[in-house]
Amino acid sequence: MASNFGNKLIIAISSRALFNLDDSHRVFEAEGLERYQQYQIDHEDEILEPGEAFAMVNKLLAINDRLPGEPRVEVLLLSRNSADTGLRVFNSIEHYGLNISRAAFSGGTSPYRYVSAFGCHLFLSADAMDVRRALENGVAAATLMSSEASGDSGEAQLKIAFDGDAVLFSDESEQIYKDKGLAAFTENEVAAANEPLSGGPFKSFLSALQGLQAEFPPTQSPIRTALVTARSAPAHERVIRTLRAWNIRIDESLFLGGLDKGEFLRAYGADVFFDDQQVHCDSASKHVATGHVPHGVANKL
Repeated sequence: MASNFGNKLIIAISSRALFNLDDSHRVFEAEGLERYQQYQIDHEDEILEPGEAFAMVNKLLAINDRLPGEPRVEVLLLSRNSADTGLRVFNSIEHYGLNISRAAFSGGTSPYRYVSAFGCHLFLSADAMDVRRALENGVAAATLMSSEASGDSGEAQLKIAFDGDAVLFSDESEQIYKDKGLAAFTENEVAAANEPLSGGPFKSFLSALQGLQAEFPPTQSPIRTALVTARSAPAHERVIRTLRAWNIRIDESLFLGGLDKGEFLRAYGADVFFDDQQVHCDSASKHVATGHVPHGVANKL
């Protein structure tokens, strides 16, 4: 990670994750790059509607207003647009009053290579291949899915939910489940209950979130986190002991034992949920903004 960004939490986001660019993307797919470029220029004074990650970004940036000194959260734009076609995006950023000033416009190539240079803790994109490349380079990343949810819940508090295996933790236990089944998985987790799991791609992001939470009294924190996992007792103990060993606190933990996650995420009021399993993402996206994390044994190409 770049060293000149201090203790900031840094989020990189693509244009299509921040704003609804469905219309222009359809032009690109149907009519090609030149027509897309002209479409963006012709419509650059038309404000874009919020996208899947807009509520999360808005709430993260609002944290800066509650802390003295230099901003502790920075959101930057990584876009496949050129600066010319990206003007519409910046016009929309200005319209909504989002404090986003840094950007990389990669002119049709993948912008993922700038994620590490900017020192990012998280990369959110609508392009699954860009997300895979970011993950391969050690940065937490997720593909934002189209959601049936209505968007911002209206709450000021930012609520983020995470799956466990292959997201916060490595996929070492999930590999046993895939290879040998639930009984072997449970037996292994009970036997290894006192052995902390290795960290997954989102461990550093969760740790950075907790650093922000620590700057507020617990009852006044603008961030709330939840673990929403298909695990159940007795496989829960290893998870609890792992987080304890990492010195990381999760505000809420749901051990669902294979139940559908969607309704629980709706009840929690998540602004965004991160999971490696496509089936869980499909369920969650009916209720909340959802990021698919293409990592681990469930996502081998």
